[in-house]
Amino acid sequence: MAHTLLTRLASGSLVLGTLLGGLPSVAPGLRPLALAPALAQSTLDEATTVRIYDRVSPAVVAIQTRTGGGSGSIVEANGLILTNAHVVGNDSVVTVRLADGRTFQGDVVGYGENRLDLAAVRLRGNPSNLPTVTLAPPNSVRVGQSALAIGSPFGLQGTLTVGIVSRIDTERNLIQTDAAINPGNSGGPLLNREGQLIGVNTSIFTTGQSGGNVGIGFAIPTDAVDRFLAAVRSGQASTTAEQQGRSDREATAIAINGSPVQGTLDSRSNILPDGSYYNPYSFEGRAGQRITIDMVSNELDAYLILLAADHDDFFVQDDDSGGNLNARLSVQLPYTGTYLIFANAYAEGKTGRYQLRLSGGGSGSPPGAPQGNGAILRQPGTLSPGDATLGDGSLYQEYRFQGRAGQTVRIQLSSDVFDTYLILLDDQDNRLGENDDRTPNDTNSELVVTLPRNGSYRVIVNAFDRTGQGRFLLTVD
Repeated sequence: MAHTLLTRLASGSLVLGTLLGGLPSVAPGLRPLALAPALAQSTLDEATTVRIYDRVSPAVVAIQTRTGGGSGSIVEANGLILTNAHVVGNDSVVTVRLADGRTFQGDVVGYGENRLDLAAVRLRGNPSNLPTVTLAPPNSVRVGQSALAIGSPFGLQGTLTVGIVSRIDTERNLIQTDAAINPGNSGGPLLNREGQLIGVNTSIFTTGQSGGNVGIGFAIPTDAVDRFLAAVRSGQASTTAEQQGRSDREATAIAINGSPVQGTLDSRSNILPDGSYYNPYSFEGRAGQRITIDMVSNELDAYLILLAADHDDFFVQDDDSGGNLNARLSVQLPYTGTYLIFANAYAEGKTGRYQLRLSGGGSGSPPGAPQGNGAILRQPGTLSPGDATLGDGSLYQEYRFQGRAGQTVRIQLSSDVFDTYLILLDDQDNRLGENDDRTPNDTNSELVVTLPRNGSYRVIVNAFDRTGQGRFLLTVD
């Protein structure tokens, strides 16, 4: 389901792939928050990056079909290739180009089932002693660890990009990464610092057919890969291709305070990897501007996603804040530039008509002026296994907003299922405040802070201890 895919991968998170680094010492009476080791060690040095590329790139191939192409990994020295189902499409025979320039024909010998976007290709000609990619142990991936992608983006074979694991969706079993993944990377390996395959790159969020990465990529982890390859080797893998996700529908421009847009989710819409339909829209916004997006439908359960086209650290979403099955997002925009709205359905394959409205005001008052009652941010979310953890093992997520010098903000974090903990940092990772319980008898958290400067601020939504998880509501006003 769409909400599951995005809730677990980016559960309302405004920051994808941002590390919680350099927390200063805490005031007496407040618990210290040490960095998780995985986060502290996430940066790759140049020698390691070169070593990984030299070792693994010979085993990464380019795949060409009648209508497109992508990448793949050699997983057996006699020519078994691992790739995406959507890369090979409905072709039973594809062309495979090795890193050394040799070209083979390959037969598609298996597809993933239940929308698992994997396929296997067996090279013709009985090749031997080919270089191979080693798979990492299942369940060994951690949020914050380094991630490298090798593939053929835009047909440029052997391209390397580097990032981190931004999030793990334990329910949908997908890895999210901020390593740049573009058209043509699909089917190629996502690697750890040991050069082991931790996932198969499967999809990105993009602006449309001619668009590239906007900072959010997904990969299928090795536990699913192991099961699929076992089925291929035993002859039990499916030989029938299923419909996979696509993102070739261009974003439609929508005006702030313009007429409501009437839309329909159907077979002509884009498809997320979980099989849910979405239509993309775009608008131009200004830093500090408050906007509200409403998606209303009596035919489907509406779901909204908002992200910034040129910044990979902004991502918000909503399911039912509009009442009933309607969705609503109300946020203060952190950047000046193009934003993307995804009008999405909550569940796989759901179709129907909807109305989309975008409304907003100006860019806010001058620094130091009295503030209105409009919320800077109102974000429901869920802390769950797979989220990043602090040094004490407690789960956390990050949110970002733009503030002005002298502006007073009230930040509230509430949950009826766990004891909340709230931290505010500036863009230099200076800790401006933190709170456990706003009153002795209330496990919800609250901070009232006068911001010291113009710029970006980070809110850390945290549980008091490692047992805390569940739904929450964050508001900044």
